[in-house]
Amino acid sequence: MLNEKIAIVLMRVVRIIVQIGILNIFYYMGVGIVTFLHLPLPGSVIGLLLLALSLNLKIIKVEYIQDGAGFLIGILTLFFIPATVGVIDYPELLSKTGLLIILAIIASTLVSIYITGLLSQLIEKKEAAKKEAIVEEGEGELTVD
Repeated sequence: MLNEKIAIVLMRVVRIIVQIGILNIFYYMGVGIVTFLHLPLPGSVIGLLLLALSLNLKIIKVEYIQDGAGFLIGILTLFFIPATVGVIDYPELLSKTGLLIILAIIASTLVSIYITGLLSQLIEKKEAAKKEAIVEEGEGELTVD
């Protein structure tokens, strides 16, 4: 019984490691493309676009990266600790200029949240209209979960 539980945990750990490896492959493909083509974009952005395209075209399935991506998102805050500690080396960031930078970050975050909310509502309305059209055409029944 204990051996089975250990085997399940080890398989999950191996699956997460392999999935993070797949994500790293996309990152390094993006870095290679940026290096080869001398693009003015970060390699990680190109890698993310390649990953999104691969998922959209169903070249890779979401299940192939789901656990690894979930793990990375779960520990995402740890990646910000070095940047936060690095601010201590630059006390001028806490001066008047630093205050302006912080205000700009807060304002851009609020604008981003607002625009994301508007887009989410728009998408939700379109999806609801599609479901209503399907029900009106008699192609299926609309069920509420």
